[in-house]
Amino acid sequence: MNTTISIMIISLTLSTILMMLNYWLTLMKPDNEKLSPYECGFDPLESARLPFSIRFFLVAILFLLFDLEIALLLPLPWAMQLPHPTYSFTWALIILSLLTLGLVYEWIQGGLEWAE
Repeated sequence: MNTTISIMIISLTLSTILMMLNYWLTLMKPDNEKLSPYECGFDPLESARLPFSIRFFLVAILFLLFDLEIALLLPLPWAMQLPHPTYSFTWALIILSLLTLGLVYEWIQGGLEWAE
């Protein structure tokens, strides 16, 4: 018998046994709380048009931008192992200077201040 076929038969048998055990051994006691949808603290009967904080949105966008720029630095350890690492080191300095300039600009503009 082929190894692949035997592995498939074993995995199919094991998964079938586990699904049947799950079906037979679980206790199903539905009540009102278990049948209601999870709304994480929100009252589902209120209006869905609640005011949204623009500050929160801007901080989230800033986080995404800086996180993306940090992701550009992830291949840096492998790039330093190249025969001429000065090219990758120059790009790393450019990315870090852009990160620093962006942080200083947002700090000056007050984008990092939460309270007004």
